[in-house]
Amino acid sequence: MCVGIPAQVIEAGDFIARCRTRNGEEQINMMLTGPQPAGTWLLTFLGSAREVIDEEDARNIDKALDGLSAIMTDDAEIDVDHYFPGLAES
Repeated sequence: MCVGIPAQVIEAGDFIARCRTRNGEEQINMMLTGPQPAGTWLLTFLGSAREVIDEEDARNIDKALDGLSAIMTDDAEIDVDHYFPGLAES
């Protein structure tokens, strides 16, 4: 399964950007989105930027990833509304 990870551009280049992710700094391929200025949020898959997203979406995706991690570690008390905001409204 491929899971998208939010990344924020720290330093932009034409084809590669240095980004901050939940896993630390990474070099992200920018071929699909084109160059983006520092501060831009991206949704990345396997080291490549696939979509420009806003900061709220980045926060919500990170919360969902935290929720998946809690589920995988068998945390008995999962706060679905915290980890997956708006899911019940869908």
